[in-house]
Amino acid sequence: MLLVQISDLHIKQPGALAYRRVDTAASLARTIARLNALAPRPDAVLMTGDLVDRGTVEEYRHLKTLLDTLEIPYWLLIGNHDAREPLREVFADRPELREGGDFIQYAVDLGPLRVIALDSMQPGQSAGTLCEARLAWLAEQLDAARELPVIVALHHPPFDCGIAHMDAIRLEPRAAEQLEALIARHPNVERVLCGHVHRPMFVRFGGTIAAAVPAPAHQVTLDLAPDAPSTFTLEPAAYAIHRYEARGGLVTHHGYVDAFDGPYPFHDMSGELIA
Repeated sequence: MLLVQISDLHIKQPGALAYRRVDTAASLARTIARLNALAPRPDAVLMTGDLVDRGTVEEYRHLKTLLDTLEIPYWLLIGNHDAREPLREVFADRPELREGGDFIQYAVDLGPLRVIALDSMQPGQSAGTLCEARLAWLAEQLDAARELPVIVALHHPPFDCGIAHMDAIRLEPRAAEQLEALIARHPNVERVLCGHVHRPMFVRFGGTIAAAVPAPAHQVTLDLAPDAPSTFTLEPAAYAIHRYEARGGLVTHHGYVDAFDGPYPFHDMSGELIA
């Protein structure tokens, strides 16, 4: 089972640039081309929020046009830049987006994996939360999946990463504590996946691993100074591939979107290591 994760697409209306500099639509188009060309082909793509930049119908229509070229089944999560009803309006053909009532959250089986998608968005705020209703729903889903390997996915990281301006808008600490306690009761959770910080990150969490992924376009600057400014860089666009097999569990790789030199052989035609 191969599951690709991308996050923080920040698609704007056609022709607009994010922060007057970043062509997020072109970046997503290149990412889709890369994913379509992967061999072996992934089984699914999970998009962990901030699908668009301002949550408008026009932006979601642009996103849908771009995603129509993706040849792999995909699943959408919501982030703080998103808006629930415009997303549901444009992606009206996706019934899972309405399963969660007031929230966009659902559970889906992808091969042997049960993926539980959580809605951590608070309208009008950058930080995320999980209210009692969302946590209760997650508890029910986890109880129903005790015999399965599970991925829990949400947009906001439930941990501090050391980038101060992003830690200020992470999943609220109280909600993160409740989430961690819930995850800890379910050793079959293979990974907690998130986005939001536009960087690869890994941390122990609730007896498993919580992991974030880089973005297809701009990345948040890696600056761990307590007073670091809120800035971004144009580091290479990247994605994660989560490979699951029953014997070894979930292994995560990171791949880069744009072309680079190689591959080159380690050994010559006779099988000798090239010196």
